[in-house]
Amino acid sequence: MTNAKILVVDDEESILNLVEAYLRPEGYEVYTETDGPSGLQAARAYKPDLVVLDIMLPGMDGIELLTHLRRESDVYVIMLTAKTEETDKIVGLSVGADDYVTKPFSPRELVARIKAALRRLQKGSGPQVSSVLVFDRVRIDTGSRQVWVDDEMVELTAIEFDLLMTLAEHRGLVLSREQLLEKVWGYDFYGEMRVVDVHIGHIRQKLGEEFIVTVRGVGYRFEDKVV
Repeated sequence: MTNAKILVVDDEESILNLVEAYLRPEGYEVYTETDGPSGLQAARAYKPDLVVLDIMLPGMDGIELLTHLRRESDVYVIMLTAKTEETDKIVGLSVGADDYVTKPFSPRELVARIKAALRRLQKGSGPQVSSVLVFDRVRIDTGSRQVWVDDEMVELTAIEFDLLMTLAEHRGLVLSREQLLEKVWGYDFYGEMRVVDVHIGHIRQKLGEEFIVTVRGVGYRFEDKVV
């Protein structure tokens, strides 16, 4: 996505400068803020295509900022979390983050994640060839990106929809977390499998537990009869 707008919110100037130094040569329009309230104001003012958001922020932490964002926007959000804080990762994903990167991180890895996310967003915003995956209880319209269970529409986030569609297109087959990371998030496996598990949990809460089966030690499988 050329000329994409990226907002980076982190209270460490060194991280802001480093991330900006890697992003600007890629042609992105980069905005930076150092505290939660300013980050929220910037997100509302600039309407970024993607937000890189630290959890530990003065004034308003990243979780609270993300909660506000999700009431107003479905902007793609990558959380920055401390490597040891597993709880932060889960909470961030639970309140609406699309992905996360642990500190200390490689700037090249972050840029790779951002590029992959923007490619996916650009692909999703283009003209869509509509097709409908019809199962016994679940119906998925790939063009309108809508899902029904027993004729009742279910609201999914963009990531949740892509995950479900990927699994449904491979109905009956087990897809590993690594495969899902590559197919849905668009990047190679970096060791962060929790992001897949949490989003799968969200889909199960919305659709019902029975449609996505966990195959221990392997991955996930979509189960519903073909009509």
